[in-house]
Amino acid sequence: MVAKFFLSVYPLFVAFLSFYPIYPPMNQLYPSIILQPKGVVSVERRHTWIFSGAIRRIEGKVAEGDIVEVCSPEGRYLATGQYQAGGSIRVRLLTFEQQLIDHAFWVKVLRRCYAYRTALGITILHSSTNIFRLVNAEGDGLSGLIIDMYNGVAVVQAHTVAMWLSRHAIAAALCEVFGSDLRAVYTKSKETVSGGVGGNIAVENAYLWGEQLPNVVGKEENLSFWVDWERGQKTGFFIDQRYNRTLLQHFVANKTVLNAFCYSGGFSVAALAGGANMVHSVDASAKAIEWCEQNVALNGFGTERHKAFCSDVMAFLQQNQHQYEVMVLDPPAFAKHIEARHKAVQAYKRLNALGLQQIAKGGFLFTFSCSAVVDRQLFYDTVTAAAISVGRQVRVVHHLSQAPDHPINIYHPEGHYLKGLVLYVE
Repeated sequence: MVAKFFLSVYPLFVAFLSFYPIYPPMNQLYPSIILQPKGVVSVERRHTWIFSGAIRRIEGKVAEGDIVEVCSPEGRYLATGQYQAGGSIRVRLLTFEQQLIDHAFWVKVLRRCYAYRTALGITILHSSTNIFRLVNAEGDGLSGLIIDMYNGVAVVQAHTVAMWLSRHAIAAALCEVFGSDLRAVYTKSKETVSGGVGGNIAVENAYLWGEQLPNVVGKEENLSFWVDWERGQKTGFFIDQRYNRTLLQHFVANKTVLNAFCYSGGFSVAALAGGANMVHSVDASAKAIEWCEQNVALNGFGTERHKAFCSDVMAFLQQNQHQYEVMVLDPPAFAKHIEARHKAVQAYKRLNALGLQQIAKGGFLFTFSCSAVVDRQLFYDTVTAAAISVGRQVRVVHHLSQAPDHPINIYHPEGHYLKGLVLYVE
């Protein structure tokens, strides 16, 4: 009778445990996020995002930006990360080893990031290149954090409330990692942090440590650039295009070049250094044109080889009467979320069709997309459609990506945002 009763209730007991499992005791350091079974696989594959649908429940009191431990349904430790109260991404992972997220942690991870850049031949006091990215978010295992270096100045950009709340700890770690070689730490996060759930977290751009420098002149492959992180886009400069700017120099000698969406003139200066006869720089921002002309002059190039135009790029291409032998199309992200992808693809097609119409026979087109939701294949297909629409013969010379100080975590392919092509147009 007892055995029969046990057999009858056993399935109910098993079902009960599946919803309320008995967890073995753990030496927890932080509140726990208990995952659904399907969520464990993603963490074990070392993807750094945990979505809301992967969470079974939360043990303990957790607020926006708190450190949490992520556990399997059985209570097995999986990872430690930062909690987000809103949005589809609820936890951004920092480490797969159970440890305190303290000063020692930040020093360790920043030293690891710098060791990688040193292996690339880039250092804070490098004679030819002292503009580089120190931390590339998920690519360096620090989701939501960007740190760019400009001749000894660290510009910290948080993309989450958690990283914003960690800014002082990050600044203190930077001071220990770089010592007297560090000139200042500036946080530029007002444009990238929403303020948290309810918008009750005030985010301001400010100096966290050191001299209050409005700008510096830094070096990229022996070229000089004046960088204004306080007023400029992103952290002040588009560092991810460094290797592509260097590549451009091999194509421009004695040629006429268009740099569209020029911003502060990175590709323009590179083209002039490569021996271009004439470079036209175009941007809709008057401030960008001012910075571009300043950087051109800073490198010793005059107006006899460079002209800048403050204009909408599409309108400029439609009205243009020049035939360019080399053209750079490096627009801002046309799509920042998946819902905007279709319109972005149409915009990329129109832009590249205009470019392909304007370029001289035997010319080279450098074309880019930094929209993360437009992947490499979709961008390639879009440029192909543009080539078909204008009826020109086009050959692919190079596939381009972001510079290696913007690494891509192999477990987080979403980090591959910059796509580019070099095309030979007949």
